[in-house]
Amino acid sequence: MPPDFDYHRAFARNLGWVTEAEQALLRAKRIAIAGLGGVGGSHVLTLTRLGIGAFNIADFDTFDLPNFNRQAGASLRHLGQPKAEVLAELARDINPELELRSFPQGVNCDNLDAFLDGVDLYVDSLDFFAVETRRMVFAACAERGIPAITAAPLGMGTAFLAFMPGQMTFEEYFRMEGQPESEQLLRFLVGLSPAMLQLTYLAEKGRVNLEGHEGPSTAMACDLCAGVACANALKILLNRGDVVAAPRGLHFDAYRNRLKKTWRPWGINNPVQRLMLMIARRSLTPAPPIGTDPAPPQTPIERILDLARWAPSGDNEQPWRFEVLTDDHFVVHAHDTRDWCVYDLDGRASQIAVGALLETIAIAASAEGLQATFARRSDAPEEKPLIDVHLQRAAEPVQHKLLPFVKARVTQRRPFSTRPLTDAQKKALEASVGVGHRVLWIEGPRKRWQMAKLLFRSAYIRLTTREAWEVHRRNIEWGAQFSEDRLPDQAIGVDAVTLKIMKWVLQRWERVQFMNRYLAGTWPPRLQMDLLPGYRCAAHFLIVADKPLEAIDDYIAGGRAVQRFWLTATSLALQFQPEMTPLIFARYGERSIRFTAEQGADAAVPRIRTGLSKLFVNAELAHGVFLGRVGVGALPRARSLRLALRNLIAGPSTGSA
Repeated sequence: MPPDFDYHRAFARNLGWVTEAEQALLRAKRIAIAGLGGVGGSHVLTLTRLGIGAFNIADFDTFDLPNFNRQAGASLRHLGQPKAEVLAELARDINPELELRSFPQGVNCDNLDAFLDGVDLYVDSLDFFAVETRRMVFAACAERGIPAITAAPLGMGTAFLAFMPGQMTFEEYFRMEGQPESEQLLRFLVGLSPAMLQLTYLAEKGRVNLEGHEGPSTAMACDLCAGVACANALKILLNRGDVVAAPRGLHFDAYRNRLKKTWRPWGINNPVQRLMLMIARRSLTPAPPIGTDPAPPQTPIERILDLARWAPSGDNEQPWRFEVLTDDHFVVHAHDTRDWCVYDLDGRASQIAVGALLETIAIAASAEGLQATFARRSDAPEEKPLIDVHLQRAAEPVQHKLLPFVKARVTQRRPFSTRPLTDAQKKALEASVGVGHRVLWIEGPRKRWQMAKLLFRSAYIRLTTREAWEVHRRNIEWGAQFSEDRLPDQAIGVDAVTLKIMKWVLQRWERVQFMNRYLAGTWPPRLQMDLLPGYRCAAHFLIVADKPLEAIDDYIAGGRAVQRFWLTATSLALQFQPEMTPLIFARYGERSIRFTAEQGADAAVPRIRTGLSKLFVNAELAHGVFLGRVGVGALPRARSLRLALRNLIAGPSTGSA
């Protein structure tokens, strides 16, 4: 025993909330804890600091990197070590007098009696998916008259249930007997959190897969679990205070600032619970995987391309494929969409996207200590450019400062705050475009309103022409939060009712015509997607080149500047949205190209060009690379992903397809 340890001094600060006699009682209590991961480790350490004198702890697992986001014992020095061994060590560092029995094989039918021997309270900390073991332990506690509690980490909150001797049991509440595992897991989730407070802010539905035993977690939830469970452990062990026992429960969510007390007589058979089960079945249906290859990239080129594929492109078109020739040489097979996309006049939008790709390749190469050089083959047709990429060891290998933001870069089509950009933010954004480009700003309420009205007029063309309809019909993925090769409808930026109407209308051109002619069909989407966001932002910007844009290389260089600007905005926690259609339609007007037979839309083109000319100097429009808006706002809940790398790497015969 360390000579400087004294139990009374170590836990003296508990006194006041407990009496000296109660502290002595806690010292004499034994608690069983099965599972020492996310919540179990926190339970052990919190209860040890409460002064509990004895534990039975069980876990068969070892610590690994995926445990680092939430588990109390997870650290570099504990990688690969048994959780039971690590938590015993950490607990004894707090109280070396602990009487501790360890079950490093976990809890099973062979050691269950020993695990519960002499126990005053069972605190459930088993993995969420260990449903059969959990049922076994709770049934044994009910049979022995041992109070059993569970606090589940849900989102950024905790749901608490207690099963007290002589009251409703775990099985009576959840009714799992005879149910398949998937149904048992669903009943456990809904029974734990009848209020389901956490579902409203689940950012990526595809991360929850009950059948695959996968789900997200947070350290905040685990620590909240320890606070709630251990407070109730104190009440149970000292026989003081109100313990909310099944069929009553508690659910506190720190993200939503809500505490919900639930009461479900008959447990899962309660009519409200049956309804919640139905809702949960629909809400938690496994979603498609979220943009990751099943096998991680192995070589430097593969890792570079795996990151570079996240470069932006119009409507997530991804107009490129890759041909790997050697360990330090690959070819970008690019293509444009001028033959079918009204927004890709002369392939310029695709060329800007290719420039963004090249900039991303250069940034990704820095992660490997490499630098990339690019050479466009002059003999390749402009609509299908070929670009050789050579990699060489950098003289001074330094990771690019924008590297962490490549995958974090997103498009947010909903309104931002109107809080102006700071001088520091503007200077960083202006510096990011580099030599040969500069940034023009549209700021202030009056100017932003003028820009919003211009976007509103431009949207009329977008929503009334058959040419644009063909693009939208092809490039929107309906009923999707994420899309690997299109724009998910949930990222469009309109409310649910408008979205459903749009889905129905866009199925047939005749419906578009009818809605626009008789039911003001363009107004709801234009208001939500253009007018309101156009006003609600910090500023609009136009990236311009120092010289007029004339050839493909000018647009590729512009695309590189755009990607630096966009990634810098991401690094500054600013949201971003491209607003290219006014610039594109103005160029149609400047060159007197009639791209549609719709007379109203055709007549609107000159007004778009005139409006831009009033906002920007006439001479600058010929230099204009990219138009958009920035500001402080929430991250989008839906976004475009990318095709898997294996689908982007192709041979020379198919590379430009």
